[in-house]
Amino acid sequence: MFMRLDRLQAELPTPKRPDPNAAAALQELLGGKYGEMSTLGNYMFQSFNFRNKSKLRPFYSLVSSIFTEELGHVELVSTGVAMLNNGPGDDTENVDISKAPFNEMQDVRLAGAFFSQGGGATPVNSNAQSWNADMVTTSGNLIIDLLHNFHLECGARLHKLRVYETLKDPTGREVCGYLLVRGSVHAHAYALALKKLTGVEIEKMLPTPNIVLDKIPECQKYLQEGSHRRLYTFGSPDYPEMAGVWSNDEVALPGDPPGNLEIVDGPPEGGKIPELDGNYGAFAPDYAPQEIFEIASKLYQKSR
Repeated sequence: MFMRLDRLQAELPTPKRPDPNAAAALQELLGGKYGEMSTLGNYMFQSFNFRNKSKLRPFYSLVSSIFTEELGHVELVSTGVAMLNNGPGDDTENVDISKAPFNEMQDVRLAGAFFSQGGGATPVNSNAQSWNADMVTTSGNLIIDLLHNFHLECGARLHKLRVYETLKDPTGREVCGYLLVRGSVHAHAYALALKKLTGVEIEKMLPTPNIVLDKIPECQKYLQEGSHRRLYTFGSPDYPEMAGVWSNDEVALPGDPPGNLEIVDGPPEGGKIPELDGNYGAFAPDYAPQEIFEIASKLYQKSR
């Protein structure tokens, strides 16, 4: 089972203005081939299907813990998409819908994100192609699955860098910067797991592709705080065996700030989930929401 915390894994800056085309680019990191839905789906079903959990506990614990983190990555990217899509239109009540308040949406790349979701995120890529289960590999063979996961994380880092290079808005760039650091951690972890199983020093292939994080401003605070050396338990006491792979005997990758690898008991500090403004002409949350707000306020007071 899983426990949800009402926080994001990273603090996201508020967009300077609605930017639906930037949101469309960020969708690639959600529903693209190497997006967060793919990493989540792969590790989730691999952990569910894992054979000989008790005998191979360090590897099961590693996949399970990274899977839990990926749930938060899906949340982070989805929130970034919704923040960038938070518009266009008049955010005041009683919008005159006869005046075509959303005329500009005709020229937006993923107009369907507005028409169908009111600007929210869904598991599609930057061209609105649906993410699907064909992107999940769960072979039942531990070494094949770990090798696939290593490839997936390396591909995802290249994926994120390309999206980052298209963005100017700080919200999308922050999402990319955080995920570039965490993707490096996951690739490193799967490389170490393969090394334990096969003796092959696959970590010598890292970073693959060769992405120098010290050239990306949005990565710096995460590197300085040591995020590139950490795996998180998210408060669960049930997977301590991943320390057999992600061990303090191992060190950070060359080119990153030096230090030993560590497991942190709990989640990353992260940041608040932002409050998205209503968009009443788009019926989000409704055209005349005052009654809904009053009901919600009464229910909230009753719960205190």
